[in-house]
Amino acid sequence: MKASILKLKKFFRLEAERGYDNRAVMGGLGTMLHAWQAEARAEGIGDALLEAIQTRLHNYAQYSPQERQAALIDTWRRVEAELGLPPSPPRTPVRRAANPPVEKPAKPEAAPKTPTAPRRRPAPARTRTQGEPAALDAPTTVLYGVGAVNAQRLEKLGLYTLGDMLYHFPRRYDDYSQLSDMVSLLYGQHVTVMGTVRSIANRPVKGGRRSIVEALVDDGTAALRVSWFNQPWMQRNLSVGSQVVLSGQVDQYLGRLTMSNPEWELADKEQLHTNRIVPVYPLAADLGQRWLRGVMKRVVSYWAPRLPDPLPPDLMAAAGVRPLPEALLQVHFPDAPEQLRAARTRLAFDELLLMQLAVLLQKAAWQGQSARRFPPPAGWLQAQTAGLPFALTAAQQAALDDLLKDLDSGRPMNRLLQGDVGSGKTVVAALCMALVAAEGAQAAIMAPTSILAEQHYLTLQRLLVREGGLASGEVRLIIGATPESEKQQIREGLQDGSIKLVVGTQALIQDPILFAELELIVIDEQHRFGVGQRAKLRAKGDNPHLLVMTATPIPRSLSLTLYGDLDLSVIAELPPGRREVNTQLMLPGERRRAYELIRREVAAGRQAFIVYPLIDGEEGEDGETDERKAAVEEQKRLQAEVFPDLKLGLLHGRMSAEEKDKAMSALRDGRVQILVSTTVVEVGVDVPNATVMLIEGADRFGLAQLHQLRGRVGRGGEQSYCILVPTGNNGAENERLKALLESNDGFMLAQKDLEQRGPGQFLGKQQSGFWDFRLASLSDARLIDKARRHAEELLAADPHLSQPVHQALAAAVHHYLSDGKGDLS
Repeated sequence: MKASILKLKKFFRLEAERGYDNRAVMGGLGTMLHAWQAEARAEGIGDALLEAIQTRLHNYAQYSPQERQAALIDTWRRVEAELGLPPSPPRTPVRRAANPPVEKPAKPEAAPKTPTAPRRRPAPARTRTQGEPAALDAPTTVLYGVGAVNAQRLEKLGLYTLGDMLYHFPRRYDDYSQLSDMVSLLYGQHVTVMGTVRSIANRPVKGGRRSIVEALVDDGTAALRVSWFNQPWMQRNLSVGSQVVLSGQVDQYLGRLTMSNPEWELADKEQLHTNRIVPVYPLAADLGQRWLRGVMKRVVSYWAPRLPDPLPPDLMAAAGVRPLPEALLQVHFPDAPEQLRAARTRLAFDELLLMQLAVLLQKAAWQGQSARRFPPPAGWLQAQTAGLPFALTAAQQAALDDLLKDLDSGRPMNRLLQGDVGSGKTVVAALCMALVAAEGAQAAIMAPTSILAEQHYLTLQRLLVREGGLASGEVRLIIGATPESEKQQIREGLQDGSIKLVVGTQALIQDPILFAELELIVIDEQHRFGVGQRAKLRAKGDNPHLLVMTATPIPRSLSLTLYGDLDLSVIAELPPGRREVNTQLMLPGERRRAYELIRREVAAGRQAFIVYPLIDGEEGEDGETDERKAAVEEQKRLQAEVFPDLKLGLLHGRMSAEEKDKAMSALRDGRVQILVSTTVVEVGVDVPNATVMLIEGADRFGLAQLHQLRGRVGRGGEQSYCILVPTGNNGAENERLKALLESNDGFMLAQKDLEQRGPGQFLGKQQSGFWDFRLASLSDARLIDKARRHAEELLAADPHLSQPVHQALAAAVHHYLSDGKGDLS
């Protein structure tokens, strides 16, 4: 096998192993082809094969992963056939639908045939509108050209009914709306041209097994040679003298400008694939873009104008949004860029408005319930705060006042307590738990990790277990590693009421735990729990008060959406004596400086963290394994080569709960000077003696995560340091690292992180399903503010959306809530 062909095979194999992300070669496969063709031509590879490869792959960067897979498999089969290589089956075969010899004329869309019952689908793919035609629930098989096979292919995209198709939005658009003169074309441009076919012929290649249709098209300013590989029917679709519109990329072959496999349409017909802003839809295997676009055009053109608008006219006018039928037409087949922007804005506004109405209605329902009141006895608060080893900050006192008012309101508390790392949220929650316990009721706090749960337990013991306070046995810890005999004692104590405060992880909801009188639930780092987990704990009481806490600063846009049903208290002040962490960037070649800093701090009696990305095979929040630098191996290397005279500990997510506890205890007790860890150390670990946080591969972390890691140091009175070491010298240009160097403002950093990575990465997949909007963005604060304002005005005028003009909107909200989004926070 020639060297150039071996190289091509290697490129294809690497691309398959990477999931067809177009990164197997620097710059992408398209960039590689030009240099590779010169090498292949020098080895005697024929022009027909080279042109076929160029034709099939020249638009590779624009393909979806499924389209890229099909393109590479087809191209390699062609190489095997041309060069007589033994066939090698592809790793993941992809069947492609055969192209029809001539496009079928589209039938005018009429009211659908009497539908058969659609198949049961996993979840609704759209928001239903009251009064919408019942035919929108018809299966896709009622459409001309959609049989059982194509219907099954559409189901892979979540398209079961005609209504689903209305909300199957394009993933991108190709703007072919501006016609270009052929004389002005430049290599590499994506253009639309219109001209007359002067000649067209079907030329067989390789003994007739393959063919190339070649046409010469001119527009009066110049001529352009156009080719379609292995599509012989194109000679029948186009004839000499016909006017044709072509859209695609300008290529070059033997010094002449060409177009290979462009989209085409006759000029005297409505342009759907050319000469317009062309929608590009998500595809499934065996579905062609051109076919799906045609089906979508028929469905959208007929049914979008027949869809009722759930928004009242006065709300549409006040919000400045387009009618729903117009928005659906324009988001699929826009007439102009500004029309597309307006359409997307309307549809995104609908999504955000429904979410705002849902969270506000849920908040109103929660506030309408009654809960036990806990008024602080006279002098109780002063006695409790006087017994603390420190004075509360003004921000802590203000947050505590909010919580005490909630506990004395007669309705369930439903509050988010937000505070940066080290701001003192736990003591505020502890005082509320102490009040509940003093009145004979019970409180529970649930933490995401055993380490954090144990830390909360020790904090509660230190703050609340004293003379005149709680007894030691009234505060208990239950985690996965708790011995079964002890768990049984705790269960009995909670059921008979002798245990007043319990701290735990998911064991609180997994175990058959019953409470005598659970009146306050505290959930820490609440975004790390799924909605179902929180609901299970809440169900263990009778309308208990709920306090959720987070050390991750929540941007305003998320506060108004995911947490829109919660009252908000913010502790934006650090305790006195805290010094700002000195954050520095060091390139990999400067790592020795960081090690010297650690040595100096350890010599002064202090401790350090060295954090690496996830170890090989360890799962992060996104469920993917990270094969970057392994903390396990690095701990061994650092102990043997860099710090042989010091004691290094190890902490990572694949250790058992008992092993993690031992690692943290060794650090807290001073038996370990340096802890080598993955990001499991990110949340809640409190070691006041630690003054150095060295983060390896810092450019691989999100901003909020980096800020959380930085917050693990600086919790004592000594000057602390956070050293960022990127994976390479270019990592110094990383925007996240620059932002961290410039600011200690957690809220500003959180907003930047949300904008850069999106809510899914920002919050983690536990919350998935509550931000998977089709078009709306949880970083679009302006549109969220608008939706919130109009939702509040609507509910102020009509608290239950019971007025006739709001019936359609009420039905849409009901459908939204019934889709599993009924408990947002």
